[in-house]
Amino acid sequence: MLINFVCGRKKSVPKAGAGEISGIPIREEEGSLQNVQELFSLRGRNAIVTGGGQGLGKSMALGLAQAGADIIIAARRIETALETKPLIEAQGVKCTVIKGDMREEDDVKRMVSQVMEEYGRIDILFNNAGTWRGDDAERVTTEDWREVIDVNLTGPFIVSREVGRVMLEQKRGSIVNVASMSGIIVNTPQNQCAYNASKGGLIMLTKSMAAEWAGRGVRVNALCPGYMRTEMSEDRYQRRDPAIQRWFSMTPMGRSGMPEELMGIAVYLASDAASFVTGAVYLVDGGYTAW
Repeated sequence: MLINFVCGRKKSVPKAGAGEISGIPIREEEGSLQNVQELFSLRGRNAIVTGGGQGLGKSMALGLAQAGADIIIAARRIETALETKPLIEAQGVKCTVIKGDMREEDDVKRMVSQVMEEYGRIDILFNNAGTWRGDDAERVTTEDWREVIDVNLTGPFIVSREVGRVMLEQKRGSIVNVASMSGIIVNTPQNQCAYNASKGGLIMLTKSMAAEWAGRGVRVNALCPGYMRTEMSEDRYQRRDPAIQRWFSMTPMGRSGMPEELMGIAVYLASDAASFVTGAVYLVDGGYTAW
């Protein structure tokens, strides 16, 4: 018998029995010790990475492959994806490249059908495809606004919905939405209201789906990078854009991140190591949002 002190009085609590933690029933396998390397392993699983042919998506796809997952790259422009394919296969896994616009329901449904036909299931989804437009709010065109919202928010919703249906049927799956610290803070000196709004919306979509699907075996989390040096931003570095020094001065670590610095967190969120993690928002920003 355990003794708890509640408001100055002793309260007797029945001792937890086998298969219980403090009186809360658990499954036996959850209470057993597991090897941490096995928890992080993705052997025998597959992962869809939208926009996985370059930049952050490429690094995360390689990280997932190194952990043992077969990779499906879905992209509008597949030239870079086809260049990335042999790098992934060199990790000893299978890689499939599928051309499609993730904003279009027909393309997404076709992708899901092809993956199911080839692999028989879908274990992991990374909604990574994205775009950027920046301007003062009063100058943003409706066309640019819709482009950013459609790619960064509507696309991930459609893909998550279609892939989510498969995962819910399987009673298992992990979805990771690649948002941004821009969904939490307002960037400076560049103005980018459409981008910020799209990423903020993606974070709330993540939490909403996580809450709905948590009891049905599907986890949904958001990964929020800070300033990362990728193909998309390389031009700024090459021409020594003054904005870069501004970014560095506002980042405690005093630098931008590199795409490969997302590999570890990507594997963690996809794996059983994060089995009790859903609806979470992970910042990888060098401390930017800490100031």
